[in-house]
Amino acid sequence: MGALKEQLGDKVYLDTNFFIYVLEEVEPWVGLAKRILAALDEGTCSGVTSELSLAECLVKPLELGQADIVQTYQMFLQERRFFSVVPVSRELLVEAARLRSISRIKLPDAIHAATALHLGCTSFLTNDDRLKIPSIRVLGWSDLAAAG
Repeated sequence: MGALKEQLGDKVYLDTNFFIYVLEEVEPWVGLAKRILAALDEGTCSGVTSELSLAECLVKPLELGQADIVQTYQMFLQERRFFSVVPVSRELLVEAARLRSISRIKLPDAIHAATALHLGCTSFLTNDDRLKIPSIRVLGWSDLAAAG
């Protein structure tokens, strides 16, 4: 886990795709996602996401009537010892608006970025290669996989 810890840092923000990769076992990322999950469970690093991730994860299963997957996401996206799920607050929405005013990123991405900044995340894991966040290292899944 040493190389993974080095890449992720002490506190990683997990974008919505992380949860989809783990719970729906999406290739080619499920193996790496499960290694990250193990690192979180062991306390190698801590993870953060916004409750917005839950809303984003539920769209497709709700559309397809997959109540079991909806329930799995609801159970999985809860606070744990080394994992925080942060509510969307007025303060975060103001920060998201500020980020949008200087970068023109989409509102959901700005809410995720504001949450990561607010909680002092050292990295932000996403598969959106266009996302740039000031003061946080944005990690792509391909970059993380290539590093080991």
